[in-house]
Amino acid sequence: MSNSAAPVAPAGFDDARAQFAVLERITYLNAGTFGPLSRATAAALRTETERDVEEGRSGAPYVERALALRETVRSRLAALVGVGAERVALTSSTTDGCNIVLAGLGLGQGDEIITTTDEHFGLLGPLHASGASVVVTHPDPDAIIAAVTPRTRLLALSQVLWTTGRVLPVRELRKTTGVPVLVDGAQSVGAVPVDASEMDFLTISGQKWLCGPDSTGGLVVADPERLRVASPGYFAQVGYEPDGSFTARPGAARFDPNWIAPSALAGLLAAIEGRPEWAFAHAAAVADRCREILADIVEVVTPPERATLVAFRPQRKPSEVVAELYEAGIHVRDIPGSGLVRASCGWWTSAGDLDRLVASLTR
Repeated sequence: MSNSAAPVAPAGFDDARAQFAVLERITYLNAGTFGPLSRATAAALRTETERDVEEGRSGAPYVERALALRETVRSRLAALVGVGAERVALTSSTTDGCNIVLAGLGLGQGDEIITTTDEHFGLLGPLHASGASVVVTHPDPDAIIAAVTPRTRLLALSQVLWTTGRVLPVRELRKTTGVPVLVDGAQSVGAVPVDASEMDFLTISGQKWLCGPDSTGGLVVADPERLRVASPGYFAQVGYEPDGSFTARPGAARFDPNWIAPSALAGLLAAIEGRPEWAFAHAAAVADRCREILADIVEVVTPPERATLVAFRPQRKPSEVVAELYEAGIHVRDIPGSGLVRASCGWWTSAGDLDRLVASLTR
């Protein structure tokens, strides 16, 4: 049995954790799907929605406020991943970002994209729709490198695999192969430190590890002028002609596909501002502790380089285990077709949460 001590909670942990009302009742280990919403995020959503109800969604003040919120969110997302705001588009999902990139690259017959067996459909669907040949390999750096041919135009990889939490060295793969990389950042941004300064493309999910509202996110584009605007929305242009030809907005803002409600933008800002400075360090520590104590009772998948997702193989059907844990007030999920259950350890996760998970699994 494991006898090492649980990680010491950082100063201010209890107050930071208290932002989330759900944690008063539920052991919430499913940020890989949706992060918990804080009281401040909910308040920001309500405030903006009530403003819309009372003042309407029209007029110069409304438009100016909404546009200002867009640029503030763009800057905050950029700062999170170490790039300038001019390289960030605002999206509603990681799938949005993947579709923007794949359509803009204009790949087709004769071109190859390399991906792995452990990718989410949010990436795989756009890859298939691109018309290029999709080469699937094991999620191992050597296997990925070995799959590169003169026809390879793109590597499309998760920085953190949604199945096991393994971290792929996406920047090193870019340098080694010389092939541009579309990085699915759904399980990395907000969970582990991410430096996108040398990434070609990186998707950001606002609703997962950043604990933002639904339908928020971003896309980092290293060189916006080299990617075609294949699905222009209103925000693509600063001026257009009767035939639809247009002058593109400067920077990655030209790829903004949608209007995003000011309430959602304000909620995402509140979520980002509520993150403590020790978020990454504590999440990593509790994830390691989770693997350690689960290893006494189940088969734990422990990748060589790992993030804050903890995958384990129960002795019974995963969906049944997930359902039973849910009834016990513990939220995890199963990974279809893998035989695995996945726990998402966030910066809000406590030693008590882990003890409760283990106790329920051993009953």
